[in-house]
Amino acid sequence: MVDIEQPKKKAAGVPAVLSSFKFGFREMGPARTGKVFLKMNQDGGFDCPSCAWPDPDSKRKHAAEFCENGAKAVAWEATRKRVPRAFFADHSIDQLNQISEYELGKLGRITEPMLLRAGSDHYEPVGWDEAFHVVARHLQALDNPDDAVFYTSGRTSNEAAFLYQLFVRAYGTNNLPDCSNMCHESSGTALSRVIGSGKGAVTLEMLEEAELIVVVGQNPGTNAPRMLSHLEIAKKHGADIVSVNPLPEPGLMNFKNPQRPSGWIGKGTALADQHLQIRIGGDQALFLAVGHLLLRAEAAAPGTVVDLDFIKQHTSGFELYAKHNDELDWPAVELATGLTRAEIEEFTQRFIKSKATVICWAMGLTQHREAVATITEIVNVLLLQGNIGKRGAGPCPVRGHSNVQGDRSMGIWEKMPEEFLDKLDAEFAFTSPRDHGIDATDTVRRLRDGSVRVFFAMGGNFAMATPDTAVVHQGLRECDLTVHVSTKLNRSHTVTGREALILPTLGRTDHDRTPNGPQSVTVEDSQGAVHLSTGNLLPPAPELKSEIGIVCGIAALVVPEVGEIPWADFAADYSLIRHRIGRVADGYENFEERLRATGGFLLDHAARDRREFKTSDAKAQFSANDLSWLPTEPGRLLLQTMRSHDQFNTTIYGLQDRYRGIDGTREVVFVNPDDLAELGLKDGQRVDIVSEFAGVERRAAGYRLVSFPTARGCVAAYYPETNVLMSADDVAKGSNTPVAKGLTVRFEPAT
Repeated sequence: MVDIEQPKKKAAGVPAVLSSFKFGFREMGPARTGKVFLKMNQDGGFDCPSCAWPDPDSKRKHAAEFCENGAKAVAWEATRKRVPRAFFADHSIDQLNQISEYELGKLGRITEPMLLRAGSDHYEPVGWDEAFHVVARHLQALDNPDDAVFYTSGRTSNEAAFLYQLFVRAYGTNNLPDCSNMCHESSGTALSRVIGSGKGAVTLEMLEEAELIVVVGQNPGTNAPRMLSHLEIAKKHGADIVSVNPLPEPGLMNFKNPQRPSGWIGKGTALADQHLQIRIGGDQALFLAVGHLLLRAEAAAPGTVVDLDFIKQHTSGFELYAKHNDELDWPAVELATGLTRAEIEEFTQRFIKSKATVICWAMGLTQHREAVATITEIVNVLLLQGNIGKRGAGPCPVRGHSNVQGDRSMGIWEKMPEEFLDKLDAEFAFTSPRDHGIDATDTVRRLRDGSVRVFFAMGGNFAMATPDTAVVHQGLRECDLTVHVSTKLNRSHTVTGREALILPTLGRTDHDRTPNGPQSVTVEDSQGAVHLSTGNLLPPAPELKSEIGIVCGIAALVVPEVGEIPWADFAADYSLIRHRIGRVADGYENFEERLRATGGFLLDHAARDRREFKTSDAKAQFSANDLSWLPTEPGRLLLQTMRSHDQFNTTIYGLQDRYRGIDGTREVVFVNPDDLAELGLKDGQRVDIVSEFAGVERRAAGYRLVSFPTARGCVAAYYPETNVLMSADDVAKGSNTPVAKGLTVRFEPAT
């Protein structure tokens, strides 16, 4: 049954608590729920497998240091449900492919390796030895290692990620696409160029000390709910908070903190002092205008707005930026942003008043064609006032998946720097390839061309996470072998190569014990803090292997004579892996010792900690960007894809988006009521969404129109379902991230 209600104006509170425990009880039962929830994000416990938001230090941690979506992610993984071998015997690949993504995830944990043999239409159970030999047979048969692709999801631990990239490079390729290619690659590209590090330069404590916090293109109430607690602390310290988003999001309207009594019986905390309902694709114009107004204010009152000492000592390119930004086409800015000049001037006054500003952003910025330019424009504004390398200030990209930042630190990147590769070679006595590999978008293109022979995925759901869904599915089916290391079933397991393997693995919540005793892994959060993660649940089956055990088992067969790599020792003792990581990965020196001595540590960040910038000229660099925006023709709208409140990435926990008033369906498109009237359409009507790019049309059929207070000319719908509307050739300039925000679409009557 489909139910559409008015969107909510408050987030969290009692409903979030009830939803968390209801989901936990359903999947795990009461006793298991309590055991798991109280260990999540705690010292001696396990790191939440959901978002990458950092944990407070031990003194400030709450006994319930988790959010609704984190609770669902853990319950989804720690479910008592199992997928027995009889299920695979009863369901052919074609039948599995007819099961919805949501229903596949509900089936439970996979407990033994499953093989789809060439010519068969059913998975069958196999032993680990046979499974590993199947992978080895295919990889060793390739004439060119670059015909294989090795994908990584963000939930992989540091230790597993390090060994995975070591194995792949020992095999002879840099084809290491990961989920970051599709989300925050634009952030890393922009920040690396202008401040010398692709990582954010803000800690939790710095966020709480800010005088102004701008949240751009991000919905923390759904995607990083624990962030709201720290925004609340900053608010109580006197911070101004501004939300910049085409959609009004209740988490930034009013937050009812379930960790406080006021979150249960009080009115909650109104967080955002100003909401700028920006037009999709208008963020670059907005920050260009803010920079222009700051420069004008400085000219009117010299020495009161711009930090000239910081600019002179620590930056380059200021004169060119100031000259470029001296004149501004205000009508174009208003068209691009959908905002009035008065709104932008009010926004700028908050910067002028603030002595310490943090700007946060997520995929609402990173998945645009001009994402890199937009982020450099944000850095321009921060640099003008010296808002980097001081308390309460800095750029703060809020990354999504739990260890996606750690994966990159460990070498999961198709173009790792020479310095890293040189250290890797010296440590393990082999020569890693130097030709750059392919990222996620280029993987889609190569699947389209039919030139990928083996596709290996360490977690994730590549078949649904990427653009051009039909193209990806066809390309995967043309592979000789597809391999997925997973905890539960998803669409990627039903879109198979001629042979296919599902290799079940331990989850974050599972106790990991090797012949050397209990083991722990580590993760790096979105703000560069590293800590241990230790599962405490009995695994779903005694024969399950960890990701580390799977990588080592395969590598020992595929590259046994390459270098001096003790795969068996690594599989038995994870501290040996950390010792090697400490000798290779930047910032992880003396890894094991620092980890054990302090219970975790914060990675060094030269720009944040010392105002040192590892750029081409050792300065933070201003950028001169031309104003760019997305005009549309009559009858066309701009689409952004987004998550519901009942999902994390491609994992669907339920069919409810509580804050937006949707229950029972995901096939909806949110449209401003004035746009509906202008187009002659009605709330509740069924339409096909048709995207237009480079003369090619793509269609998502049978969507229900929902009247919603989004920005004029802008519509929104859920991914991964609407990834069919995206093109692998439509990417962000400089980062190659697929464009998921700012798709030109029209509506047609449902077919």
